[in-house]
Amino acid sequence: MAAADLTPWPPSLKGRGEHDVGDTVVTLGRRAPVTVRLALSACVLALLWVTAVLVSLTMGPVDIPMTHVAGVLLAHLGFSGGDFTNTERLVVEQLRLPRLVVGSLVGAALGVAGTTMQGVFRNPMADPGIIGVSAGGAAGAVLSIALGLNRLFFLALPLFAFLGALGAAFLVYGIALMGGRFSMATLLLAGIAVSAFLGAVVSATIVLAPSNEAMREILFWLAGGLEARSWQHVAIASPLILGGVALVLVFSRELNLLLLGDDDARSLGVAVAKTRPLLIAASALVTGVAVAVSGTIAFVGLVTPHVLRLVVGTDHRVLLPASALGGALFLVIADTLARTIAQPAEIRVGIVTAFVGAPFFLFLLVRNKRRAEVL
Repeated sequence: MAAADLTPWPPSLKGRGEHDVGDTVVTLGRRAPVTVRLALSACVLALLWVTAVLVSLTMGPVDIPMTHVAGVLLAHLGFSGGDFTNTERLVVEQLRLPRLVVGSLVGAALGVAGTTMQGVFRNPMADPGIIGVSAGGAAGAVLSIALGLNRLFFLALPLFAFLGALGAAFLVYGIALMGGRFSMATLLLAGIAVSAFLGAVVSATIVLAPSNEAMREILFWLAGGLEARSWQHVAIASPLILGGVALVLVFSRELNLLLLGDDDARSLGVAVAKTRPLLIAASALVTGVAVAVSGTIAFVGLVTPHVLRLVVGTDHRVLLPASALGGALFLVIADTLARTIAQPAEIRVGIVTAFVGAPFFLFLLVRNKRRAEVL
């Protein structure tokens, strides 16, 4: 499991001659100013995301020309004109566009949460599930399906998933705070134990599912997917995800300094005892909401930060916004493949991300092992 590697990362940079504390943890050589890197990476990733969304809107069981998609979007924004049929308008506005917006929000949430967790724990193998958030969301959602609550109330499944995710996060963090002193090792080990217990709850619920239909629905949800997402899901997810992401961005400089270690961070003015739990809570919040509206989608929070760190560096003032856009881009592409690669059938998007993420995770394990042997 990702939490097993407790090696601090990156190594302390103390005493290497840098003077701008906002940048000391991100580079040992000359780089472009932070604002330039931020603007350039944001523009490139935003352009790629817009392109991916437009291409995805044209693809599916009903192929829609790009000009018709543009006409629908312009009409949706209040501009007149455009050549498209009413069916094409409904497909774009009510089926594909809300699905892509939800996918973008989920991808951004998981990308930012993964980046934050890797920084907070100084562990390159950390991801949003490290403190039991994903397992808690899965347990809550599975119980709501097994009890039939999702059929009685439209928001029951995302509500139970969100409560389960947040409950697991607070339980793990509460265990780590027992005795009045926070322990990072205890938090990681508690995350493993709570995730294992909640996994057993999910397995037991599947075995005891009241019907084959409920079992099938549970398995589909656990695989993660964005089908049937509507503007209601966008309204549910967007305030909490955007608010949580914005909160993490505010603390990007503090997250940089946490990489130096607690003692150095305190000496540079970071209230570690307050900042760390706040960042963990914000990551748990956005991950819980993402799990609530999409199911469990693995590896987005692991793959996205690693790829972008190679391109934009490790300064969280640049890396966090880039991870938000990169996560959105990654999930839009994955969902497009899930919808189109096996038409007329549809693959769950969680399966697509696992096919990409699992080999990448193994690559990271091998690389880190070789690096440790060299050191």
